[in-house]
Formats: sequence, C-alpha cells, structure tokens
Amino acid sequence: MQSSIEYKINEVFESIQGEGALTGVPSIFVRLQGCPVGCPWCDTKHTWEIKEDLKTSAEEVMAEQSESERWFGHSVDQLLTLFKQHGYTAKNVILTGGEPCMYDLRPMCDALEQYGYSVSVETSGTFEILVSPNTWVTLSPKIDMKGGLEVRQDAVERANEIKHPVAMEKHVTELEKLLEWVPKDAKPLIYLQPISQQKRATDLAVKTCIAKNWRLSLQTHKFIGIE
Repeated sequence: MQSSIEYKINEVFESIQGEGALTGVPSIFVRLQGCPVGCPWCDTKHTWEIKEDLKTSAEEVMAEQSESERWFGHSVDQLLTLFKQHGYTAKNVILTGGEPCMYDLRPMCDALEQYGYSVSVETSGTFEILVSPNTWVTLSPKIDMKGGLEVRQDAVERANEIKHPVAMEKHVTELEKLLEWVPKDAKPLIYLQPISQQKRATDLAVKTCIAKNWRLSLQTHKFIGIE
C-alpha cells in the first residue's frame, strides 16, 4: 500500500458534520467520484459517473461554485498539501461520495492518521470496507437500489454506526433484518434518518426510535444552510 495511490475526487471542503454520531464535529469532507448504487433520492448524483473527459485540475474543482461532474486525481500527500493551502483547521476527515469504498482507503486512512487526523467513512455497505482499524465507519445501507448491489454482511459487522434512511415501514423492517448480522459483542449506534425531511418519514422515524431505543439523525446542515 502506497500513499502515492491516486484517488478520484469530486469535491473537498471544510464544514460541520450534520448527521449521525458526529453531528456538530468540524470536519474536512473529501467527496470521491464514482457510485454504481443508484439511490433514487441521492442528492449527489453528479458523483455517480467517472468520465475521463471531465478530469481536471484541483484548482478548477476547488474554484467551482456549484455541483459538477468534474473531478481531479490526488495522492494522499497532494491532498494534505491541499488542506494546508486552503487553511483547513478541522482535525476530522470524512471520506464520502459517491461510494468511497469503491477504493482501497487504507493508504489514505493510515496517512491521515499519521498526520493527526481522525477519519470517518460514509458507505452504502455494498463494497468491502478497506480502512484502518481506527476509522469510524458510518454505514447507510442501501437496499434494493437501481444498481442491483447487495449490502454485505462484512460491512454490517464493521460498522460503528448504522444510519438508515427511512420513508415507510418497510424500511424499518429491512433494517431489522440487516441487524441480525451484527455480532453479539458489537454495539453499533443505530440511527434512523427521514428521507428528504418528509413529515411522514420524520413521524415514522421518531415513533420507531422511541419504541426501539434507537437514535434520530436529522440533516442539520440543511436546516442551518451550510454545505
């Protein structure tokens, strides 16, 4: 494993994590390009395809003011330089996408940790999760999506938190079935996140969390108008 591996990156920015267990934590978000899962409600569809003719420089991507399918390639060392150039001060890095686990993330996680960062990964659970032992894994399981990929048992077993998008009762049932894979000695945090902040979905999530002693995750960054 080499830190010279080039990762395909759609976006890098610094903000506050708005969801799940790390809500409120200042973080550097690294959004990787590529995702074959096909979630119909996805709000980052511009990251799905890797089009070679849309590869550009980091400078051009960082200067963009809106979502774009353009991406750049960077090694971990180049990414750390980018953090410094933009004066980022957050000490948590969130690897998101797209589907970041399409990539072997161990070189990136190891290097970031060596430089004093904590690392978390947001994944659909449809790829093997190749990260460092200390990486916080947020599994947002995507079931019966257009891409036809299945959630992996080893992804459920590795998750530190499971943050499930819900809109109807069948989504709760799907989650309960997945939770049968959680090892007896593991205690991942369980969150329900209403899809698109819909009232019906929110009511269902609140009712279910109370009944099952799960937790509610709201996309607080959208409420306060930050990225």
